[in-house]
Amino acid sequence: MSDLRWISTFLDAQAAEHGAARNTQEAYARDLRDVFEWTAREGRELATLTRADIEAYLVHCEAQGLAKSTRARRLSAIKQLYRFAFEEGWRADNPAIQIKGPGRDQRLPKTLDMVEVDALLQAARQFGRNEADRLRNTCLLELLYATGMRVTELVSLPVSATRGDPRMLLIRGKGNKERMVPLSPPARDALAAWLTQRDTAEDKARLEKGKPASRFLFPSRGKLGHLTRNRFYLLIKDIAVQAGVSPAKVTPHTLRHAFATHLLANGADLRTIQTLLGHADVATTEIYTHVLDERLRELVETHHPLAKSGK
Repeated sequence: MSDLRWISTFLDAQAAEHGAARNTQEAYARDLRDVFEWTAREGRELATLTRADIEAYLVHCEAQGLAKSTRARRLSAIKQLYRFAFEEGWRADNPAIQIKGPGRDQRLPKTLDMVEVDALLQAARQFGRNEADRLRNTCLLELLYATGMRVTELVSLPVSATRGDPRMLLIRGKGNKERMVPLSPPARDALAAWLTQRDTAEDKARLEKGKPASRFLFPSRGKLGHLTRNRFYLLIKDIAVQAGVSPAKVTPHTLRHAFATHLLANGADLRTIQTLLGHADVATTEIYTHVLDERLRELVETHHPLAKSGK
């Protein structure tokens, strides 16, 4: 079996058996394509690589200046591939099983304080070419901050999940797992206003142009049928400028981080936040305790009279 066939079969199995999300599949594909290109240049094949060969590839990645996180992800992809190859009987051993990764530099996620979030929410109400854009933008940011959804979950949200003035939304997240998230009153108001505008536009398009109704809350004429992640990323940067908040600090994911950090600061427990964010492991959620500790330290250093006097 050729190296490319190895990789394509593995990716198909990940999608079929484990319900790997498209973004996860694409990440595996990119990483394994780099491994394949390296083995081809070295005159080797995946079927015969040894532990020493894989370690040589990791040294090559380090020499390229790749970050620890990238190298760790590449090794993870290699390990998954060889575990699959071993289980399928393509190899009698797993050459990657005992290789330890480079570890990851722990970086605290960027977040926003409540004043900055309020400024973004207010700016969204005023930003847009017309009333429809402003209602959509308001709904996007209110939902994102109220629920902590991932950007893909937000832009691809089916409109059927939002009917009937819901107090809770059913979200389909990573690995096709479902979870319920509550909606705040401002988010419900923004959702109701956008639904009225959206449905009116959809009805008009159907009557005048014969277009079928979109199944997405945020429809688009593009190939996916809904607002893309990239379009929303650019949109939120523009809203940040309107709000007077540094665009470098603002991404869809920083609002997700703000959602979690602000919940924790106001007394929510980690297990609840884990459930709302859709984290498989509470260890992932624990990073927000470090974020909160860091922000408290900064507050003390900035505002405590002894810290100000340099004592």
